[in-house]
Amino acid sequence: MEYVLQTTALKKSYGQYRALNGLTMNVPKGAIYGFVGKNGAGKTTLIRLICGLQEQTAGEYSIYGISGRSKEIVKARRRMGAVVETPSIYLNMTAEENLKEQYCVLGLPAFAGIGNILELVGLQHTGRKRAKHFSLGMRQRLGIAVALAGSPDFLVLDEPANGLDPQGIVEIREIILRLNREFGITVLISSHILDELARLATHFGFIEGGQMIKEISAEELEAACRKCIHVTVSDVKALSRVMEGLGMEYTVLSAHEADLFGEISATELVSRLSAEGCEVKSMFGRDESLENYYINLVGGTGHGNL
Repeated sequence: MEYVLQTTALKKSYGQYRALNGLTMNVPKGAIYGFVGKNGAGKTTLIRLICGLQEQTAGEYSIYGISGRSKEIVKARRRMGAVVETPSIYLNMTAEENLKEQYCVLGLPAFAGIGNILELVGLQHTGRKRAKHFSLGMRQRLGIAVALAGSPDFLVLDEPANGLDPQGIVEIREIILRLNREFGITVLISSHILDELARLATHFGFIEGGQMIKEISAEELEAACRKCIHVTVSDVKALSRVMEGLGMEYTVLSAHEADLFGEISATELVSRLSAEGCEVKSMFGRDESLENYYINLVGGTGHGNL
């Protein structure tokens, strides 16, 4: 398999703190790679390293097979586009002016293609409107547009849907899918919005404490995700007592909802809950969510959430 990005035992320290602690990961060419981890797990640090904004303390990484320590890495990075933390845009400029400025930074000889990029991200009709008057979603899409200047075939996005409303999240999703499917662009997405990431990613990397816990394809993840029973009850504390008494695994989702894992008859469950004064409002089977898979992977308890 051909890989766009590979890291081997990559480390980055800030004094006594290790943001990356031997990270090894592999991003296949043509993938949408979901980089999953809590805040502070090391996701942004990895992105800053591969973009050349910082240097590693130890270990190796390569982009298109070119070592990050090689002088040739500059050429490899020309094939990348990135939005790191916040979009790098000029707020007093229009969308078109922002792209022209980026074209000049990259030394591109002409402004051909700017119209196509604006159309791709849905900003073709913004005219003379300055970016400071854009919504958060529009600014995020403009940041992606700027990252696309120079026609990269590897796009790195750090929390692209963070803070967006549902419509904005859908717009970002559609852009990413189109870039990947129509233009063959490999995408690395750092995100904590796991339900959204599950709709996008073809591969996942789960990071915890600066280390890779597991890499898995979407197909493998689907097969690995367990079946569960989703219940809505009047008293989730009573449900917890029943599940603890049975020695069964469960995940509390809210004050009235939980996912139950393992074999238990509906009749027995309802009977035990009734004895605790707890009413079952609804019950149905479903597959384990990406969030639950992640929580269980990193050793979360039955009461935790990402």
